[in-house]
Amino acid sequence: QAHLVESGGGLVQAGDSLRLSCTESSDTLSTYGMGWFRQAPGKEREFVAALTRSGDVIYYADSVKGRFTISGDNAKNTVYLEMNRLKSEDTATYYCAVRHGSLTTSTFLKYDYYYNLWGRGTQVTVSS
Repeated sequence: QAHLVESGGGLVQAGDSLRLSCTESSDTLSTYGMGWFRQAPGKEREFVAALTRSGDVIYYADSVKGRFTISGDNAKNTVYLEMNRLKSEDTATYYCAVRHGSLTTSTFLKYDYYYNLWGRGTQVTVSS
């Protein structure tokens, strides 16, 4: 059964950088897109970034635009999230997600409802 393995979280100071990785364990030919979401304590899960498998469409939440970069390596079945100029409000558990099967519009990649495979999460803590 397919699963996602995330890595790269940790404890850093404000202004530092981290890179998260997420690798899918099985065949990815049906992958339409991959995304990152996060959830802080007491808050709902929120969208961070997503891209289509081809990489030609990328979305970012306004809160991370200009600081975070999502990228993919199809040969490694891996998606990355490069996080720069981290802030204390970026503290959360970060989840990787994959959408298998096409969507009528790529904008649905901004909504967790449309993903059908999730990682277990990796903790990112930013101290101020």
